[in-house]
Amino acid sequence: MDQYSRLHGFAPAVVTGKPVELHGSEGREAATGYGVICVTENFLQDVGASLKGATVAIQGFGNVGQFAALFAHERGAKVVAVSDVSGGVTNRGGLDIPALVEFTRSRRLLAEYQANGVSPITNDALLTCEVDVLIPAALGGVLTRDTACEVRAKVIVEAANAPTFPEADEVLEKRGITIIPDILANAGGVTVSYFEWTQNLQCLRWTEKEVNDRLRQIMTAAYTTIRGLVRSRKLGWRTAAYVVALGHVAKAAMLRGV
Repeated sequence: MDQYSRLHGFAPAVVTGKPVELHGSEGREAATGYGVICVTENFLQDVGASLKGATVAIQGFGNVGQFAALFAHERGAKVVAVSDVSGGVTNRGGLDIPALVEFTRSRRLLAEYQANGVSPITNDALLTCEVDVLIPAALGGVLTRDTACEVRAKVIVEAANAPTFPEADEVLEKRGITIIPDILANAGGVTVSYFEWTQNLQCLRWTEKEVNDRLRQIMTAAYTTIRGLVRSRKLGWRTAAYVVALGHVAKAAMLRGV
C-alpha cells in the first residue's frame, strides 16, 4: 500500500488484509473462521440439529482453526479434538478452547499442552474421530480415499483449501457423509476483504458488528442458493457450488456479449 501510494497517491484500497490501524477492516482476522461456523450452523439447522451440544473436531489450529474453534465453543458446541503441525489433543468431554488459544498464541505447540482429562491425538486419528462435525482447517489433500473410508463424522466442513481429494469425495458421498466445500465454507475471509476494499473506497469504517452481520447475511444467502440446487437437482454440495459459481460467470459473459 505504501509503495503504490508513493507512485500513485494515497490508495489504501489497493491491498486488503491490512491491520485495522492502517486502514484495515474490523473482523477481518476472524472472518474465515466466522464464515465456517455460519455455514455449519445453517447446515445443522437444516437437518434438525444444532451447533449447541454438537461434537466438533478441527484439524489445524492456525488463524482459521482457532477462530472456528472459538466461535463453535461460544455457541455451545463441544470441541473434542484440535491439532496443529505437532499433533493434537482430545477430550470427549470438550476442550477448554480459550485456554488452548491462549497457550498456542504464546508460541507453544499443542503437543506440549497438558491438562486434566486431555489426551494426545495424531492428525490422522483426528480425521477419523466420531463427531458430528469435522473441520479440516490445515493443509490440502488430507482426506484421501483410504482416510475417507474411516471418517466417522456426520458432516465435513472444509475450512482449508482443497483438503479432500476427488476420489475421497466419491467415497464419502457413497457413505452418505455430507461435505460442505471450501469454495463456500471458507469464503468469509475474501468476503471481508471485499468489505475492506469497499470501506477504503468510501473512506468509511464499519464496526465489527456491522462487518459480522453483513458477512453472516452473505454466507447465509450463498448457502441457501447452493442448498436449493442440492435439493432440486439431487447434486452433491461441491457440484452445486460450482454450478452456481460458473453460472454467474456464464451469465455475465452472455450479458456482455462475450
